[in-house]
Amino acid sequence: MAIRQLRYEGDPILRKVSREVTEINDRIRTLLEDMVETMYEHEGVGLAAPQIGILRRVVVIDVGDGPIKLINPEIIEKDGENVDVEGCLSIPSRSGTVKRPERVKVKYLDENGEVKVIEGSGLLARALCHEIDHLNGILFIDKIIEEVEYELDEQ
Repeated sequence: MAIRQLRYEGDPILRKVSREVTEINDRIRTLLEDMVETMYEHEGVGLAAPQIGILRRVVVIDVGDGPIKLINPEIIEKDGENVDVEGCLSIPSRSGTVKRPERVKVKYLDENGEVKVIEGSGLLARALCHEIDHLNGILFIDKIIEEVEYELDEQ
């Protein structure tokens, strides 16, 4: 496993649409492991392959229940509405409120090629939508309702 280099706002790869994964092999499994390690290193809750320069439809998420690895994720159902603050590892200097569904259902392949469906609400729904947006070249700053200023903790 290895920590991969993050891409930041302004990098054109972040605005491209990722290609579907057609074969799940050791390269894809290594990519998933590297993405999980990279996400943890940068203290994120999610990471999409374009954020490390790879235009493949691969996402990892951990909202506190352990890592979820999704290949070719697709939102098949969404419900409700939730406005909350978001940030992004690729845009570390900005955060803001974004409207997302309160609940989503996502179909994906796991690392063994099995079709799975995950349902998420709250933070998990937000993370799923945010990371799937990355696969389509969409950044959270495209959807910001209101910018939120960072306040540095004084300790």
